[in-house]
Amino acid sequence: MDDTNGLSDQELAAEGAVALPDKEVVSILDLNADLDLAIDAAAPIDLAVAANANVAAPIDAAVGANILSTGSTAQALADQGVMIDQNVSADATANSTQDSGITQGASPDATTPDSGVAAPDGTTTDPTTALPGDATGDVGGTVGDLADDDLLNVDVDLNADANIAAPVNGAVAANANVAAPIDAAVAANIGSIDSDAVAVAQQDAIINQNIEGSATANADQTSTIDQP
Repeated sequence: MDDTNGLSDQELAAEGAVALPDKEVVSILDLNADLDLAIDAAAPIDLAVAANANVAAPIDAAVGANILSTGSTAQALADQGVMIDQNVSADATANSTQDSGITQGASPDATTPDSGVAAPDGTTTDPTTALPGDATGDVGGTVGDLADDDLLNVDVDLNADANIAAPVNGAVAANANVAAPIDAAVAANIGSIDSDAVAVAQQDAIINQNIEGSATANADQTSTIDQP
């Protein structure tokens, strides 16, 4: 056969064809999802905090350094005198009273979720093995069924009902005295010749801490929760 002359009448008559359906009936994925969610959430939170505190933190520091120096002297002197009197004469009281009355309405009728792959005839099959059409028929029939049916038909019906209640009640009371005097002196010679590094740190700290009082935390919680 000469390619420039095309097909002969006999060759055209020997060819076969299968008509495809209209475009609007061809579907690759048919997904129908029906989600019914009902959530009731309640979280009343009550917190009371009471505190008495004295904080003192005097810090004294001195740093001296010779780096790659010759005939140099580095001296660091830190002298700190601290007298701290801390007195707390008080009561720290935290009262937290919570009364929660929570009524969460009845949930809609829960139905068993139905999920699966629905075939065109209404039966439900395994989505991992269901294929449209008859794969054992002839080539023309198989092509027609693939065009007529959906490659994947999924119907999901989900009903989720949740009632959530989390009443939280807390009370914190504290009395505290904190004192942190810090004294530091640093002297260093690095790569130096005939150099002196002197660091002197002297600290005198007199700290008097006194607490007169009481720390009381009361938490009273009453919760009435009705979850049908």
